[in-house]
Amino acid sequence: MASTSDNASYTLDLLGLEFIDTEPSARSEAPMLLDEDEEETFHDCDEIPQDPILNISFLPEQDSATTGESSVAPVETFPLADLWGLESNDLATTPEQTLPLDLEQTFNGIKEARPLDLDMLMIDSHATSTQVGEPAIANGARDVEELSDDSETQLDQADANPKQKASKSKLEDRNAFDKWRQRHATNFVDEEIKMRARAERGGPGEHLTVDDLIRSGQPRIIGDPREYQLELFERAKNQNIIAVLDTGSGKTLIAVLLLRYILDQELEDRAMGKKPRVAFFLVDSVALVFQQWRVLKDNLDQSIERFCGEMGTDHWAKVTWQQHLKNHMVIVCTAEILNQCLMRSFIRIDQINLLIFDEAHHAKKNHPYARIIKDYYIAEVDSSKRPKVFGMTASPVDVRSNFTHAAKELEAMLHCQIATTADLALLRHSVSRPNEHVAIYPRMYAPGQTILCQEMEHRFGDMDIFSKTFRNAVHATTELGAWCADQVWSMAMSERAALKFERKLEKRAFKEQNSKPVEMIDAQLSQLREAQAFVQNWPSMEPKIDPGCMSPKVRVLRDYLSMIFERPTDSRCIVFVHQRHTARLLGDLFLRLGLPNLHLGTLIGTSSGNPGELEVSFRQQMEVIHKFRKGQLNCLFATSVAEEGLDIPECNLVIRFDLYTTLIQYIQSRGRARHVNSKYVHMVEEGNPIHMQAVRDVHKGEDVLRLFCEALPADRLLQGHDANLEDALVKEKLLRNFVDSSSGAKLTYNSCLVVLSHFVSCLPENPSPPDFVMRAEHGQYTCEVVLPPYCPVHAATGRPYSKKSIAKRSAAFEACLRLREGGHLDENFLPTHHHRHLPAMRNAHLAMSLHKSSSYDMKVKPKVWEESRGSLPPSLFMTVLTLQDPDKLGRESQPIVLLTRTQMPDFPPVFLHLQVDRTSQLILHTLGGSVPTPRETLSRLNAFTLRVYKDVFNKKFEVNEAAMSYWFAPVVKHFQYTPGMRCSHDLIDWATVNYVYENEAWVWSTDRSDEELEDRYLVDRWDGSRRFWSIKVRPDLRPQDRVPAGAAPAKHMNTILDYTVSLFSKSRKTVVWLPDQPVIYAHRILHRLNWLDDFLEKDKRAKTDAYVCPEPLLFSALPASVAAMAYIVPSAISRVESYLIALETCNLLGLSVHPHLALEAITKDSDNTSEHRQEQIHLQRGMGKNYERLEFIGDCFLKMATSISVFCIKPHENEFEYHVRRMLLICNQNLFNVAIKRKLFEYVRSVGFSRRTWYPEGIKLLEGKGFTKTGAEVYKHQLGDKTIADVCEAMIGAALLSHNSNGNMDMAVKAVTAMVGSPDHDVSQWADYYKLYKLPPYQVAEASAVQRNLAMQIKEKFGYSFKYPRLLMSAFVHPSLASFAGIPCYQRLEFLGDSLLDMACVNFIFHRHPDRDPQWLTEHKMALVSNKFLAALSVKLGLHKHIRFSSPAIEAQNREYVQEVEEAERESIGARDYWTTTKNPPKCLSDVVESYLGAIFVDSEFDYSEIERFFDNHIRWFFEDLSIYDTFANHHPV
Repeated sequence: MASTSDNASYTLDLLGLEFIDTEPSARSEAPMLLDEDEEETFHDCDEIPQDPILNISFLPEQDSATTGESSVAPVETFPLADLWGLESNDLATTPEQTLPLDLEQTFNGIKEARPLDLDMLMIDSHATSTQVGEPAIANGARDVEELSDDSETQLDQADANPKQKASKSKLEDRNAFDKWRQRHATNFVDEEIKMRARAERGGPGEHLTVDDLIRSGQPRIIGDPREYQLELFERAKNQNIIAVLDTGSGKTLIAVLLLRYILDQELEDRAMGKKPRVAFFLVDSVALVFQQWRVLKDNLDQSIERFCGEMGTDHWAKVTWQQHLKNHMVIVCTAEILNQCLMRSFIRIDQINLLIFDEAHHAKKNHPYARIIKDYYIAEVDSSKRPKVFGMTASPVDVRSNFTHAAKELEAMLHCQIATTADLALLRHSVSRPNEHVAIYPRMYAPGQTILCQEMEHRFGDMDIFSKTFRNAVHATTELGAWCADQVWSMAMSERAALKFERKLEKRAFKEQNSKPVEMIDAQLSQLREAQAFVQNWPSMEPKIDPGCMSPKVRVLRDYLSMIFERPTDSRCIVFVHQRHTARLLGDLFLRLGLPNLHLGTLIGTSSGNPGELEVSFRQQMEVIHKFRKGQLNCLFATSVAEEGLDIPECNLVIRFDLYTTLIQYIQSRGRARHVNSKYVHMVEEGNPIHMQAVRDVHKGEDVLRLFCEALPADRLLQGHDANLEDALVKEKLLRNFVDSSSGAKLTYNSCLVVLSHFVSCLPENPSPPDFVMRAEHGQYTCEVVLPPYCPVHAATGRPYSKKSIAKRSAAFEACLRLREGGHLDENFLPTHHHRHLPAMRNAHLAMSLHKSSSYDMKVKPKVWEESRGSLPPSLFMTVLTLQDPDKLGRESQPIVLLTRTQMPDFPPVFLHLQVDRTSQLILHTLGGSVPTPRETLSRLNAFTLRVYKDVFNKKFEVNEAAMSYWFAPVVKHFQYTPGMRCSHDLIDWATVNYVYENEAWVWSTDRSDEELEDRYLVDRWDGSRRFWSIKVRPDLRPQDRVPAGAAPAKHMNTILDYTVSLFSKSRKTVVWLPDQPVIYAHRILHRLNWLDDFLEKDKRAKTDAYVCPEPLLFSALPASVAAMAYIVPSAISRVESYLIALETCNLLGLSVHPHLALEAITKDSDNTSEHRQEQIHLQRGMGKNYERLEFIGDCFLKMATSISVFCIKPHENEFEYHVRRMLLICNQNLFNVAIKRKLFEYVRSVGFSRRTWYPEGIKLLEGKGFTKTGAEVYKHQLGDKTIADVCEAMIGAALLSHNSNGNMDMAVKAVTAMVGSPDHDVSQWADYYKLYKLPPYQVAEASAVQRNLAMQIKEKFGYSFKYPRLLMSAFVHPSLASFAGIPCYQRLEFLGDSLLDMACVNFIFHRHPDRDPQWLTEHKMALVSNKFLAALSVKLGLHKHIRFSSPAIEAQNREYVQEVEEAERESIGARDYWTTTKNPPKCLSDVVESYLGAIFVDSEFDYSEIERFFDNHIRWFFEDLSIYDTFANHHPV
């Protein structure tokens, strides 16, 4: 029986390859290579050390002639360096190396094939350290630059003198290493600096977009073309060709040359007035879109764009494509994109001047390449309107037999001739091919199972969902080893993978719910969780380099990679495998093995989402390629996705861990090795004839391809291609197609599935995909497609066909026709509902700037004053002003009555600052009825009022009773208000009024007693700012005495008399004063008019003691008690006028609002009122509360009211449309527009108390500051746009709070209608909402037993009895179910319930915390309405148990969260905030709380008290103490 080595040598003889005998039985155990200190022990060894890589004996020189028989047959000596093209002196080891060369190269069995010159390399599990294209550096090293280019000569010299002394070798090695180290020290330091700089800047690719990753490389400017490229370019100019050239030979350059030629022609054609045409460069993968676009971008000077499906091109309308076609002359895209554009008639084939097919061998069957030709290229009968076609491929066909027939089919399909260079020798000289090696690994183990796999099969072998995992594990045991096999289970039972298994089980259970009981499904899920726990608890181990852990194949790969990457290197390696999980397992394995300079990555395509598979996005794949190109990664484990188009010039090693299965795979994977000195390694199992046959087949096929191309006549004509395609198209012609007459868009059996799928995906209700139901009748199949419930076409049935695939397409074709006939697909077969333009203002609330402001007119006086002036009033109305705490004024006071021409409303109290740290409320009592005012009475009241203005405020007005807006009068001192009090003549202190009417002043004379001088109101005749309260006479002081210390400052402070007189020096000389008049101790009155605000700091420190003489001063006729109260008049009038203006705002809007809330709603007290907790800019003190809190609650009511309205008006709209309609109503821009239209800006109070504006209008000022002004003054103020919108919301809040004590929200509803100005909210009271609501059919339909049972459970749990159980069921139907027994999903009810719950929560927090600012309220409201809390509430109330869905993922997420939150509650020991400790929950759990509230609201005929009852019973308890949620609130910025 022949030995294994005999069989292998015979097989390799056929290939013309050398064989290295590495049969394990013939080898001694190989020790590790020894350091120089250990080398001395060789002399005493019984066994001769052997090179573990090549089975080469290490023969010490002194023993070489006397060594006895070895276990290795005598062989010819051969330097190890020959394998890598190195000098023998560059090796780390000194003994001679031997290589068996006793096998004769033959060429037998492949008559046409050329002999292969491949090095044979057998790698064992212990490898030396040698890099591809670099010298080995171990005990001694040599710079690469020292190596001779003439490697053959050096090898011959090495063979001639193979033996050297060990000591001499050591010395030379040390010297060489020292030289190398010195010469590279600077380089290493520089490189380290560069690496650190890159690290500080952040690794490339970490935050780059896909475009950035593509652009990050150097521009690839193509230089001078080679002769064969010019040859093919010239042929491509004249006819359609498929350029067949080896990978790396520059096919793209030919395409660039052809594009330049076509673009030049296109520019000439456009200059002549011809219609513009565009060139398309078509590729088969997204990665190639960006790669080829980059090449064209770098080499063409015209506009180039690239498109792929990830850019959302499916949703682009024709106008978008037309713009792109207009702006760009070349488009790089995946073929399917152009196929879709042609199908939809976004572009016609005659608008294309050039079609370039990259990897043209894909043009077969229903590939988009083939569909473009068959459906559109051939359909253009005028060949002059067809575009030029240029194909590129390394191998035009991929078949094992009938090469010529397959090649002709490709030519016919693309209407091209296959063409290659006439001089293939020139091509081989120009294109660098890798040196090919065969690595033979020992025979693999028989298929088996690890202990873990055996246990899993024993425990869970009956679970068919693990069938693929079992297969993968068995495959890994054989191919990769035990460690990788166990890793298969670890990956499959990870958290994410286990969830995928759960989804798979649940999805299957949902489809089979009628045949499988729930208990069986629960048992399977329980088994799944048990399996996950079993694997996770299985003892893990680190991989070991031994046969029990790694397969021979992996050990050989490991040794090969160790040899290459043991030291720093610029080498780049790609290891090709067949399956994704193999790449991932190898990546994990080698990562754990920790080869020092091996930086791994995986390139396996995007994830399919199967359990255990690595989920990879397109961007992540591009980032891997980017890092590989940059050298951050130097080894990729890749599947076939890396075979096509991955252009990495630096890649110099390709290893086929799993052999290719087709010629194209071989050619393309070999083409990845682009470096000049690159290598391509075939990994072949020892004695495996299939592997040997695969190597034979690809080389034979390549030579057949070469001979075929060489045999092509250069002058053959392109003819008959349309006819040649007839056979391929005959079956397709039997299938129907539809061409839209208006656009030319073409619907076929091949495109209808895409059109239908896209239409369904654009439906607004998160629809499920179409369901195809197949029926077999009389040997044919008929298919019915069932579309989602909200689709306008519910189902369509196709024609019968003998094949299921065609029957399915027929059904889809019928559905598309019906959608087009119904106007649901437009003339380009795009969904018409997807074209609907959203309102331009839908995001206006985001667009409005917080800081934009404009100047607006401002009202300073209420309209009521102006409307009643102009005549003498027959009667007046009384509003009495009294202090709640008069003692805090610091002196005796007397109430004052405000007499007005019209009845005043009931005013709220006004808060006043009477003295430092002394405050009181000013009470305004509006009395009923009126008092008659004859002319005489009015004259006396007028005189008193003008006297107050003159004496107290230094303003003298004309006497004109008809022009007066209001009057003042003193009230009797002992006035006591009683509810219901009416106006009375007797309430006025007529004695004081008459005295003032009859006397301009109280006259002082020398005969006045000292007592008469006390408690008088003194007025400086010349200085309007100086007023005094007289206290008592100081008999101890004389007018000529010096002013006592501590007196209030004055102009003159020499003597008391000087202190009293405020005249200027010149005037003082003309006046003579009595020298013996008394000195009065008095208090100077601060010139302070705004008592609404606290004292200024300077006023708090002001001195008020004064010493005056009576003669220079005016003793006012006003009693001191009356004058004291008169000082309150400016503040009182200012606030009264603000109240009146606020009420006018309400009248403008048709609202009845309490005055204090109305004023609060329009009060803006700073430039940045809405910026909570920020330092207020230009704060206006004393204005009272601003609109912030009212805006907070008004905004919430506005949201609720508009939500109810749009829900009622549009009962069949989807949730998205609800949101859009509501946003149009509540957005700041809409509120602003309505406010501007109604001129609400005039009523906003943005200015506090003003000394200039509190005086009455209508009468002329004769004396005092400002008397020279003429004409009416126009007042302006700056208001931000958002401020005006906020005021609208605040007014809604004011209307709500004015009447909400008894639950009446009618006025708030009316306010919303006034503010939004839209027919989408046109109601005036709460009851109108339900009148708008039309009960949908699903709600009133007869309820099933299941639905009635649900209503019964809810009644038992919550005490509410649903009249409409189907409505309740709708609250629990998840969108993933689309429709449940004709009941819509919960999204509409959730939309409604969300706003209702918001209102209940805001109402609670607003009234419970009356002094908190809006930001605090908003932050803490987040706790009440957060998804976290609502989900926890849903679990606590058991609402989650009723959810109906079809998504396994949702069920898994729900179950996981329920377990977590229930455990959190158990461990909380009664803490009310236990729910904050959980992770973020599935949204559906919180959604059903809101949808349930929406259902209650609708079922109760819009009874909001049911919402409040639910809140009080189930939510309030959690938030009695909101301080425990401070941290939660701070983590939710608003």
